[in-house]
Order: sequence, then structure tokens, then C-alpha cells
Amino acid sequence: MPSVFLSSNPLLFGKGVSNSVGEKCKQFGMKKVLVVYDKGVKEAGLADKVLENLKGAGIDYVCYDGVLADPPDWSCEEAGALGVKENVDGVVAVGGGSSIDTGKAAKALLTNPPPLSQYFGRGNLLEKPGKPLIVIPTTAGTGSEATPGGAITDSKNNIKTNVNGAGAAVTLALIDYEMTLGLPPAVTASTGFDALGHAAESFTSRFANPYCEALGKEAITLVGKYLVRAYRDGSDTEAREGMMKAATLGGVSMMGPMCHFPHDIGKVLGAKWHIPHGNACATAFPQTMEFIAPACPEKVEFIARALGGNVPGNATVEQIGKAAYDASLKLMRDVNLPNLKSYGLTLDVMLPLIGEEVVTATAKAAEVFGGYFAPMPMTVENVNNLVIRAYNEN
Repeated sequence: MPSVFLSSNPLLFGKGVSNSVGEKCKQFGMKKVLVVYDKGVKEAGLADKVLENLKGAGIDYVCYDGVLADPPDWSCEEAGALGVKENVDGVVAVGGGSSIDTGKAAKALLTNPPPLSQYFGRGNLLEKPGKPLIVIPTTAGTGSEATPGGAITDSKNNIKTNVNGAGAAVTLALIDYEMTLGLPPAVTASTGFDALGHAAESFTSRFANPYCEALGKEAITLVGKYLVRAYRDGSDTEAREGMMKAATLGGVSMMGPMCHFPHDIGKVLGAKWHIPHGNACATAFPQTMEFIAPACPEKVEFIARALGGNVPGNATVEQIGKAAYDASLKLMRDVNLPNLKSYGLTLDVMLPLIGEEVVTATAKAAEVFGGYFAPMPMTVENVNNLVIRAYNEN
């Protein structure tokens, strides 16, 4: 099946590269920038580190520190309005996916009039390039530093959607694993499973191609090798670097193939019940791996082995699916990811909404891309069955 190859924005990866932010701003002709981050990044001292670097390079700045998880459109509009008011030359976003996605939306609004809602959806590309955006990720998971779109919450309809195109794209990403050394274990686990989902879902997508498969396999291998290590010892620099690579490679790998069941379910869980993104996307990951094994057994077998699963020689499809299920569920438990019950949710509340919401959202994407990404049928029954199993088994 035809697929889409998309190259990412420039990525500068390595220890200490975040210290070049001021000089990079100067190279892009930026004299005054909007710096976007959340309260956690501020409290960890990471924002101040970036601000000091900008000051040392002679770059003026104004700060927006109101970033929220699953960034709502109104907070993105606040950031964009501040940038317009202060007549900034560009944006520097520091933080996890929510900060980077807010930065993308703010960039768009510097040169495109609000409201942000008029640009929602994968079919509504912001084609005007706009002002430069430099991003500095402080988590290893979202891969948003390598993708051309930002995930935004449509507060009117209470759904997760996107802003896309050149007008919201990253100009340069500075990927420095040292910025993740103080990441709490729970955030390490959640964002790590987000990275795994990007890689594994794009690898098993109906639209997968050799480019994404190569990157996805490497990202999956890195998560299997390093996630538990990074979770147990946040100062393990080798593990932190490995997870940062996994996150970025996972972000690049999904450009074209995109994600399917785990992320489609996770987006609804996040928008409706405000479950942290990585935790939400991990919810049905083990069950999905078992469910899709008949469609792509060789790929599911690779995932099982990369995550430490035991796959017998000449394994049947059922054995392959079970091995991937066991390995991914063990990984979730090794890093203490919370399950749906821990959020106080019940199936009688979720099931009337989640299947319909997922299928409706994916149908819109299928119209744009010419087909569904999931390797098994995207139906309300299949989605609800995955959620029921996840609720009872995790």
C-alpha cells in the first residue's frame, strides 16, 4: 500500500546542545523571543537555564508559563496573543509535548489570526511558514520535536485534535538528554510508553514503509533496553540518552504511517477524563499487540523479543500475540504505570463514549489519508473490547 515519507525538521542531538539556544536564535535573526514552558519546567530550574543562555547571547525574551497538559486551545491563544503583543521574532518552547505543542500553536498565531479552531484537523494545513520555532524537549516520549503538527484540545468539543503544516512546524530541535536527568520516575514511565507507542504503532500500521520500519525498530529496541533502567535510576546517563533517541526516532517513524488503536484510545481517555497522555496511550497497548498479531505476526514477534518476551521457535500466531502481550504488560508493571481503575473510571461510564469517539475521529483521518492506519478493523466493537480487556487485565 502506498505511504507517505516525511522528513523531519533539523535535529541537533547530543549532550549539552541546549546550551546553544541563544546562538541559534541569533542565527535565525531572532532578537526577542516568546519562551513557552510550564510550572514544572520552571520549578526544575530548566527554564531559568534557557533564559540565562538567551540573556548571555543578547536575546530579549518574554515568558509564557501557563502551559497545561493536553494543551487547550484557549491557553495556546493566550501564548500567541502575548507573542503578538510583545512583537516577538520567534518562539522557544522548553518542556514536554504539551509545551512544544503550545509553542507550535503560538508560532502559528504569530502570523495567522485567531481563533485557533479554524486551523484544526489534519486537512487544514497552515501553509504560511511564519516565524522561527526552536524546541528543547525535557522529556523522552512525545517526539513532538520531530513532527510538523501539534496536538491540541478543542475545548468546545472536548476532543484532541491537531494544528499542522509549515505555519506550526519546528524550525530546529535541540535534543539534550541532560535536560531529562531530573525527570521523576512516574513521568519517565509515562513518556517512555508514549515513545514505545509511536514506534510500535507506526511499525505495525497498514501504511508502514521501510523508512519508518527501520526507525521504529530501533526505537522499540531502545525502549526495551533502557526504559526500566531510566525509571529505576534517573541519573543513568546512558539510559537517559537511549530513551531520548527512542523518543525522537519514534516521533519521526510515525510521520506517514501514523499511530492506531493505543493512541486513538489514549486521545479519548485524555480529552474526556484527563488521564496523562502516556498513561492513556499505554492502557490498551498489551491487548492491541495480541489483537493485531494475526495481521502482522513477524512485526509483533519483533516487538515481543525487543521487550524481553519469550517467543518459542516455530511459534504460532497465538503464541506470538501472547508473548507480546506478556512482555508489554510486564514492562507496564515494572515501571508501575497506573491502570484505568486507579483513575476511578468504570466501564459503564466509558463504553458508551469511547468506541464511538475513537471510530468517529479515525474515520475523519481515514478520509484525509485514504484509509485506516490500524492493521485490524477499526470498529466500535473492537475498540470497546480492547478497553474492556485493558480494564480487567492491567
